[in-house]
Amino acid sequence: MSDPHASGHPAVEPPAFEGIDNFRDFGGYPTADGRQVKRGRLFRSAHHGRATEADLTALHALNLAAIVDLRRTDERRRDPNLRPAACGAEVIENDIAQEDETFITFLMNSDLTAEAMREELVRYYVNAPFEPRHIDLYSRYFRALAQADGPVLIHCAAGKDRTGILAALTHHVVGVPYEESVADYLLTNDPQRIESRLTLFGDFVEEVTGRRASDEALRTTMGVDALYLDTAFATIAERYGSVDAYLEQALGVDNALRQAIRQRLLQD
Repeated sequence: MSDPHASGHPAVEPPAFEGIDNFRDFGGYPTADGRQVKRGRLFRSAHHGRATEADLTALHALNLAAIVDLRRTDERRRDPNLRPAACGAEVIENDIAQEDETFITFLMNSDLTAEAMREELVRYYVNAPFEPRHIDLYSRYFRALAQADGPVLIHCAAGKDRTGILAALTHHVVGVPYEESVADYLLTNDPQRIESRLTLFGDFVEEVTGRRASDEALRTTMGVDALYLDTAFATIAERYGSVDAYLEQALGVDNALRQAIRQRLLQD
């Protein structure tokens, strides 16, 4: 894997969240036309089901206009998000059934090796951009991005796969070079973050399967690889002819919507 900090994008310290994992601003990147994505407008994270009171205060201070929860219904029931008491953000979510197998189904039938985890993630990225529930959520997100009067936060369970695809698509819409999107995507591989969550994730897998996965397998599942994002974008281009065609035909991001998003997110 490449070093995500080698892109020249300076590190930005996020709020000091205690119970919200993998949080960051995915703005600040340069675009192909020499402009830059504004900071403080685009945030991504894992779920907020374990947010502390201090976390809720920090979330409130962001003045979010919209929160996009990319999780399935069962995930939201298992870890209901906590919100600041005065949160006025629009919450975008849905209960559309997932056609693909869930990750839990995979775990129950897997040998729980690192190789199996990696193969499952590649397979997931082949299918994820085309799931009806993701198409609905992604489409609504882009409309909100053009209209919302304030920052937008996107998240799933771990803030790495569904969120990673959507963040990269956002970068594509505003003209961020793909290699910069990959650099942001790979920031999920923070060793300290992974090690701090290793036992918790291992306990979850054991609870679901009755078996303990190796630390290597757990680290593989908790991290990301440029191959995964490459797989998603290559499959999109294969099915639709280009990423732009997918954005317009599947997600409704036509030229007018793209320009509205660019006007809102790019520095003058």
